[in-house]
Amino acid sequence: MSTLQVAGSKSLVLLSGGAYPELADEIAEHIGVTVTPTTSRAFANGELFIRPNESVRGTDAFVVQSHTTPINEWVMESLLLVDALKRASAKRITVVAPFYPYSRQDKKHRGREPISARLIADMFKTAGANRLMTVDLHTAQIQGFFDGPVDHLFAMPLLAEYVREKYGDQDLVVVSPDTGRVRTAEQWADELGGLDLAFVHKSRDIDAANEVVANRVVGEVRGRCCLLIDDMIDTAGSITKAAELLFAEGATDVVIAATHGIFSGEATDRLKNSQVAEVLVTNTLPITPDRQFDKLTVLSIAPLLAKAIKEVFEDGSVTSLFHGRS
Repeated sequence: MSTLQVAGSKSLVLLSGGAYPELADEIAEHIGVTVTPTTSRAFANGELFIRPNESVRGTDAFVVQSHTTPINEWVMESLLLVDALKRASAKRITVVAPFYPYSRQDKKHRGREPISARLIADMFKTAGANRLMTVDLHTAQIQGFFDGPVDHLFAMPLLAEYVREKYGDQDLVVVSPDTGRVRTAEQWADELGGLDLAFVHKSRDIDAANEVVANRVVGEVRGRCCLLIDDMIDTAGSITKAAELLFAEGATDVVIAATHGIFSGEATDRLKNSQVAEVLVTNTLPITPDRQFDKLTVLSIAPLLAKAIKEVFEDGSVTSLFHGRS
């Protein structure tokens, strides 16, 4: 069944970009539909083409795309698919972007810099998107960049349940990798029953991406198992340096939990060769076999996305999935 219908004339269609069709298939299975097939190809000069193979007139269309490497190609494909749906008279178009592209460029640090996260939102709106759905934005303010509803989902309950079951008997302390994640660390601590907090104070070279200049631990971690949390792991340089610092301060073990496993460059080697006990992420982004390693655990975000999509389709409450947190 390629569409899901409710009382009346409403029908749901789920479409997928080419970045990570396996996630779209898993979401579709939870909803009880099949992914609407599309025809896609690239021209000799690199221009992309994508077209739904079935009628979408009057439907509630959900476009699932995980913006992984090469990210610019998948952003463009998403925009083209949204434009195609708009021109094919879809009634409402929701972009489901588990990992929001360019989310780290959400403000100007210096003059003459772009606010790329805002540009992405503007482009989706111009293409024809009525709504966005995403998981764990780098900063919550990005929700305000899109001129329409934004469903901001949270992976923390999923990740925290795993941590609770596996490490609940240990003396855990939640550690933020920088001062910007302290609020998130507080939410983790509350979710896990009021754990203690610590954070890594670090400074960056603004002229060198992904490069930490100096850091130190603030909080008591000696003799304890540290749960080091973040929203994403890209090159893993910052997170592995933070873990090294925690061990140097006397931590007995370190577990890393993050929503988005980008794993660029040397990330896999850094994590695999580190002292950390486990690296826990979700499958908002595809993790190819060459980037997997023994310490890595990947939890599926598909059930959460499927529930949220059904709530939107049935005009329910996405916020209810998180007990009112938004």
